[in-house]
Amino acid sequence: MIFSDLIKETYLSLLSNKSRSFLTILGIVIGIASVIVMISIGHGASKNIEENIQSLGTNLLVVMPGSQSGPGNIVRGGMGSSSTLTIQDAEYIKEQILNINNVAPEVSTRKQIIFKQNNTNTSVYGVNIEYQAIKKIEMESGTFLKNEQITKFSKVAVLGSQIRDDLFGENIQVIGQKIKIDKQEFTIIGVTKTKGGTGMGSLDDRIYVPISTAQHYLTGGDSISAINLEVSKEELMEQVQNEVTGLLLVRHKIKNNQPDFSIINQADIMDTMSSISDTLTLLLGSIAGISLLVGGIGIMNMMLTIVAERTKEIGLRKSLGARNKEINSQFLSESIALTFFGGIIGIILGYLVAVVIGKFSQTATVITLSSIILAFSVSAIIGIIFGYYPARRAAKLNPIDALRYE
Repeated sequence: MIFSDLIKETYLSLLSNKSRSFLTILGIVIGIASVIVMISIGHGASKNIEENIQSLGTNLLVVMPGSQSGPGNIVRGGMGSSSTLTIQDAEYIKEQILNINNVAPEVSTRKQIIFKQNNTNTSVYGVNIEYQAIKKIEMESGTFLKNEQITKFSKVAVLGSQIRDDLFGENIQVIGQKIKIDKQEFTIIGVTKTKGGTGMGSLDDRIYVPISTAQHYLTGGDSISAINLEVSKEELMEQVQNEVTGLLLVRHKIKNNQPDFSIINQADIMDTMSSISDTLTLLLGSIAGISLLVGGIGIMNMMLTIVAERTKEIGLRKSLGARNKEINSQFLSESIALTFFGGIIGIILGYLVAVVIGKFSQTATVITLSSIILAFSVSAIIGIIFGYYPARRAAKLNPIDALRYE
């Protein structure tokens, strides 16, 4: 049988029962579409996590008070739960460690914010001017903090865009307005550009005040919540981390090698989150792949039914000289054709669904060529694997028994 005849026979066979052919490929369509959508959601989540981490700053090391464990793995206190860091530590790091562009100590606390009858509870960060450079904070209006305001303990505040909207309404000019933070009156000098994010970790749901003001009026202590370090080059992050660790161990007079601080490396966070998101993507793809398996079983069942229905035809062809190879090719081509058309429709459907999800929901989706190729390749393999048994069964039929088949 020449190739053109094989294609024609396959086409006519599938067209002779359109409803059954459509219902058979439906499982493949749903499976392919599911794989593409799930993988695109996984990639979207990965990209969203990466962008959120990058928005916190680049080449970032964060020194936090407290350590997760002590001698013998006895818990001493979680990161950030102690009061072991001071501004002097930050200044000492800046003086002694090379390859650091910016050093930004911070004090963080949650306070009730009031403007007239409106109020909200949010995070208040006491920071210096270098904090803006490290965290890549852009201003929508007004200015960020200045050195003079820090040295003079000025009661000024920079609002995140979400806080502005909660207290005043969207896109309202608020520069010069006064708000109360923990009963202390602050003058608004700026509003940051929207960065996005949800929940308590949102960069738009924050207020920035001078670190000196925060310590004097809001927290009432000399300790700080963290020291943010911007390393000059990514490849130097591990080296700088080791240098900072050694410096603080000596400065804090720690001799048992159990630090009273912890250092978070942004690169390590990125690697960990990337690993988690890759695992999530694989899991989502595997779950969606189950429907492909079900679709393949559906194709095998249909092909077995077709073989049973066309047993006499097979017997007649074999009695006229058709070889086992030709019978096998005919039925295998029908199986592959079903998965091929199902794969095409599934790719189109999956692409459209992923686009709609990304556009009309808060779930980010990233459609990659690799996911499309993967889904289509799997569908082709399914067509071969699940079509092989029915095709082989048809090819091995005895022509006499097939002609007698009722």
